[in-house]
Amino acid sequence: MSKAAFFSLILGFISMSALAQQRPPAISSPNVHADNSITFTYFSRTAREVKLSGEFLKEPVLLTKDTSGIWRVTVPPVTPDIYPYNFTVDGVGVADPNNTQIFANERFKRSIVEVKGDKPLVHSLQNIPHGKVTYHTYSSKTLNTTRQLLVYTPPNFDASGKTKYPVLYLIHGGSDTEETWTKVGRANFIADNLIAQGKAKPMIIVMPYGNVRPAPMADFTKDVVNDIIPFVQANYPTQTDSKGRAVAGFSVGGGQTLNIGFTNTDTFAYICSYAPYTATDEFKKNFTDWTPDADKVNKQLKLFTISVGTEDFLYESVKQNIAMFQEKKIKVEPLIVSGGHTWMNCKLFLANSLQQIFK
Repeated sequence: MSKAAFFSLILGFISMSALAQQRPPAISSPNVHADNSITFTYFSRTAREVKLSGEFLKEPVLLTKDTSGIWRVTVPPVTPDIYPYNFTVDGVGVADPNNTQIFANERFKRSIVEVKGDKPLVHSLQNIPHGKVTYHTYSSKTLNTTRQLLVYTPPNFDASGKTKYPVLYLIHGGSDTEETWTKVGRANFIADNLIAQGKAKPMIIVMPYGNVRPAPMADFTKDVVNDIIPFVQANYPTQTDSKGRAVAGFSVGGGQTLNIGFTNTDTFAYICSYAPYTATDEFKKNFTDWTPDADKVNKQLKLFTISVGTEDFLYESVKQNIAMFQEKKIKVEPLIVSGGHTWMNCKLFLANSLQQIFK
C-alpha cells in the first residue's frame, strides 16, 4: 500500500470516528415499565441541566447525565392515563425528540406518554368496531378564510343511508388545535368504546379549529352557526333540529361553549362546558346584566352541565359561573371532581357528557 493510500485510509477512519461522535446514539424514550414507572431519556453533551416536567409530577425533577451525554430519570409508578410532559434544557422547554407522540398545541412544546395499566380505560384502543376521523377544510364567510375541522363518524356509519345522526360540536382549549381532542383527548376512542358498550348514542363529532386571533372571539360563535353547521349538514346525514345538536368545550373552548350555546338555545339543546375560561369581552357582553327567560331556556335545553376539578386554577371562577346560572334560575348540573386544568380531566368530562346527550 502506498503512503498516500495509507494516509487516506487513516484520514477516513478519523473522519468516520468524528462523525460517529457527532451522531447522537439511538435512544428510546419514554419507556413505561411493568410497574408503571417510566424512564425518560435525553441526549446532549453540552447541556448543563435537564429537567422533566409532567402532569404526573408535583414539581419538575432533574435528569442525571452519564459520560456519553445521555441524561436519564425514572419516575415512580404513575396512575394509568395519558399525560403531557416536556424537558427543560438549560431553561428552554422542549418536546421529547425521541417521542413521535406530540401534544397538539400552538404554544407549548410537549410530548405525550400513555400508561396503559392492566385494564383498558375509557380512552383505550380496544378490539371493537371503530369510527373514522376525517380531515376537512371549509370556507368561512364569517372569517373570510379557509379553515380546518375534523369529523368523527361512528362505527358502521353509512353516508348514503337513511339514518340521520345527532352532532356534537366539540371545541378545544386556547392555543390547542383541531387535533387536540383526538391526539390528546382521544375523543374518537372514547366514543367508540361507549357506543360499543351501549352507553352512548352513535353520533357525529365535529372538532373545529377554535382560535380566531386576531379576530374578536365572538366571530367564532358566528363561524360555528353560520359556516360550520351548514357545512356539516351539507356533507353528512345529520339531524337538523336543536335536539340533534350539542356543543361542548374545554377552557377557552368551555367559555366559547357557553357563548355559543346560550346565544343560540334554539340551535343547541345540550351545552356541556368543561373548566370554562370566561374572562373575555364576549362573555361579559353576553352575561353581564343578563335577564334570560329562564322558563323558556330550561324548556329549550335538555341538558346543561359545567365540569371542573377542585385543583383547577379556574375552580373559583367556575363556581361563580355556576352560581350565576343558578341565580338566573337556569337548570345546571355541576360536575366537580378532583384534579386540575388537565386533559386527564377532559377525557373524564367528555366520557360523562357522551353518556348524557341525545338520550
